[in-house]
Amino acid sequence: MTQSISVKCKLIVPSNFVGEIDRTMEGFADACNQILEVAKRENCWNTTKLHHLVYKSVREATGLKANHVCQAIRRVIGNAKAVKQIHKFRPTSISLDVRTFVYKEEVQSVGVTLMCGRVEFKLSIGGYQIALLRGQNPTSATLNRTKQGQYFINFVVNIPTQPTGKTPKVIGVDLGRRDIATTSTGKSWSGKQIQNTRDRYSKVRANVQSKRTRSSRRLLRRLSGRERKFQEWLNHNISKQIVQDAKRLNAALSFEDLTNIRESLNQKRRSKVERRRTNNWAFYQLRLFVGYKANIVGIPVVFVPPAYTSQTCSRCHHIHPIKGKSYRNGKVFKCGHCGFEHDADINAANIIAALGVTFVNSPEVPGIACQLEGQLPLFATGEIWDKAPATIGTPI
Repeated sequence: MTQSISVKCKLIVPSNFVGEIDRTMEGFADACNQILEVAKRENCWNTTKLHHLVYKSVREATGLKANHVCQAIRRVIGNAKAVKQIHKFRPTSISLDVRTFVYKEEVQSVGVTLMCGRVEFKLSIGGYQIALLRGQNPTSATLNRTKQGQYFINFVVNIPTQPTGKTPKVIGVDLGRRDIATTSTGKSWSGKQIQNTRDRYSKVRANVQSKRTRSSRRLLRRLSGRERKFQEWLNHNISKQIVQDAKRLNAALSFEDLTNIRESLNQKRRSKVERRRTNNWAFYQLRLFVGYKANIVGIPVVFVPPAYTSQTCSRCHHIHPIKGKSYRNGKVFKCGHCGFEHDADINAANIIAALGVTFVNSPEVPGIACQLEGQLPLFATGEIWDKAPATIGTPI
């Protein structure tokens, strides 16, 4: 089995070729916009049919190489399928294929076809990227330009993964804002640092933007990306530790499916600060980082329904009998049925782990364990535990 991942490398671009890269990017964006206009006018979203409609005219108008035009067509079709509406393509990247770039491992360089012809650039590359690219022959890549004027190339490579096989061991991971992640093994990563960092950057941006001066705009450009990079660094570290624990215990990972959680939270009456903090919650990025790291080492990742996971007792599997009330109070969970008292996030992680076990062994079971209209979920009443006790192991 293989897993496709993207390997990001920085290009060392001589000053005399900066203009050529920018000119090619502008031509590529212009080609995408022309193709998009024709696709909308003709209501044509088939790659082959659209190629016959636009190839000759776009190539003549932009002066791009043949394969650049073909990649522009594919990008328009791909973006149209991925998003609801495309407004305009900007000259910040170029899609490349095996005919428009070549990676040379022995000298750590890449040859890229521009409008002026094939140009070879040195790569500023770290040990992690070298290890991922060793012995690889990438067939697709994307050349990007950042706001700071730096150039990066993202190679798509296929990494062999270990066979996943079924396992009765599952680590549940509860995601949140107060604690970024809590596992059923008892590990927890506090979200206090990232929340303080985001609050500080928010105040700085508000103060600087109110100045409306040239120096304030320069300061905003310097600050741009620092918050995002810190969040990425933090999520990379957390995901690495979670996957390492799962590999050491030979266990699968179980997460709540938090799709559309922001929309549901923002429907409630909330302060401006709370709304901003919710919209900055990077749980999906953490899930992506865990996903690709787990795939590389052959760790299964499953997703379970989130309903009542934080309100269910991990010992007796009951919830509060009165709708709207919960045995959970902040960080403490105290069951009124059996008297079990535990950390609320670890308790939720244990429930997520137990549901993950049922998913690994019987994928059809968690489909039942969802919130029914006007009723309690079946797992909260103990019905699933009674029906399938043999499939449910002790959470790790």
